[in-house]
Amino acid sequence: MTLAPDAGATVPETAARAVQFISLSHLNPSTELEPIPTRGIDLPFLRRYAAALEDGGYDYTLLPYGSSTADSFVVAAAVSQLTERLRPIVALRPNTTPPQVGAQKLATLDQLSEGRAVVHIISGGSDAEQARQGDYLPKDERYARSTEYVELLRRSWHEPEPFSHHGRYYRFDDFGPGFAPYGDTIPISIGGSSDEAFELGGRLGDIFSFWGEPLADIRAQIERVHAIADGAGRPRPRIWVTFRPIVAPTDEQAWAKAHDYVERIGRTHKAGTFHKKYHHGTSTPENVGSQRLLGFAAQQDVYDRALWMRTAAVTNAGGASTALVGSPETVAAAILDYVDLGADLISIRGYDTLNDAIDYGRHVLPLVRQELAHREATGRRGTLQHEHPGAYATAGRGDLG
Repeated sequence: MTLAPDAGATVPETAARAVQFISLSHLNPSTELEPIPTRGIDLPFLRRYAAALEDGGYDYTLLPYGSSTADSFVVAAAVSQLTERLRPIVALRPNTTPPQVGAQKLATLDQLSEGRAVVHIISGGSDAEQARQGDYLPKDERYARSTEYVELLRRSWHEPEPFSHHGRYYRFDDFGPGFAPYGDTIPISIGGSSDEAFELGGRLGDIFSFWGEPLADIRAQIERVHAIADGAGRPRPRIWVTFRPIVAPTDEQAWAKAHDYVERIGRTHKAGTFHKKYHHGTSTPENVGSQRLLGFAAQQDVYDRALWMRTAAVTNAGGASTALVGSPETVAAAILDYVDLGADLISIRGYDTLNDAIDYGRHVLPLVRQELAHREATGRRGTLQHEHPGAYATAGRGDLG
């Protein structure tokens, strides 16, 4: 089945919606390719990185959170002052901050950034990582706690009078009115692949986040989120999909680069010298998202137009780890394949973090936006996606041997 229509085909109405790009802010030059032992913030590097995202045309940047990382709220506040347009997404674990305080912090960030704040709720996919900060709830209860947390965030922003709450996970009296956001509200993002994640995101999320999976599987997951939202009688969440592109001037050069990268990344993760909060060692990951990526990787290396699973395999699917491999044209076309399925927030971050962010901004984002502008102006697709999905996958498998 062809998932990407031929060039010149009529564009469905949904294709005219806005598509925006997300990256991730890095605090120092350490990468999976060349890890640098540090726990610190390289401020000149952060300034340069934030400027590169702003100049490159990204719309959002994710500020990640881990027990041994910098605080996402503080970094988000810094990034908001280093940029004028970029929207900071705060990764927030409900076990770290009471909901009234989280609402206060987010509203403060929203006012400082004049309405640019977004929050991404992380229920927690690793018992060991949660325990490092004193959280011993089992996974199913972590999602139940997140549900209560999201409901209290919104009440804290919008209740006009003080209110009390005696819930399963949170209890307080006479809170509020809380500190108000800059605008009407702050978007709340939910991610995950478990049944509990879908239920939470479909019923309460403004955004639902996926890691990069094969097109048919992402389609099924998007439909599942939409069905839950429809059943709850609420607007469908925007769909966020994350990839780790490996780009070079030609497809052949990109595949050669990808093979070099995967060997280096594999050594880094085997040594456990980078992103320990995601490092699963050789054990089976607890979170469903990582289990799914490893399942896809076990079946084959390449899917659809350019989705490469080898990077997930060598990292034991530690976090977002699936690559799109090819020339800027191939990667842009692959991104548009996901846009055609309903994704409208595309996260792309590389392995050579700063240089990749710059390259994507110069060579990939413009191609996607040019194609979308063509569709809006003509009602028809351009030539960027003329190749049948899988054409580059076949070439890639040949290169992989």
